[in-house]
Amino acid sequence: MALFSLGKKKAEKENGCCSREGSSMEKMKQSETETNRQEVKILGGGCEKCNQLEKAAFQALSELGMDTAIEHIRDFEKIAAYGVMTTPALVVDGKVVSYGRVLKKDEVIEILKKVRG
Repeated sequence: MALFSLGKKKAEKENGCCSREGSSMEKMKQSETETNRQEVKILGGGCEKCNQLEKAAFQALSELGMDTAIEHIRDFEKIAAYGVMTTPALVVDGKVVSYGRVLKKDEVIEILKKVRG
């Protein structure tokens, strides 16, 4: 039995995270590229305040002529992964730009102009 486990450990070492093939640096760059795309997310359980923020964000995006696709994340584990403990929260292009309050359309417009230029 010892012969089989040695062969397995050798294979794991050769194909581990430090191997050149599929390096973690390449995976990090790919991940950064995926998260740098333009997106707007609402973080919140789906309460009235979260829905109001989503509506304001939609109106702001429409007024600015931007893509109006908004993802509403309701899973609290995913929300916590953003470091947000108070909802509703607004995420623009991967950055949490507001949390704990309902923004008005004009406030969302200002934030979008600052973040996207």
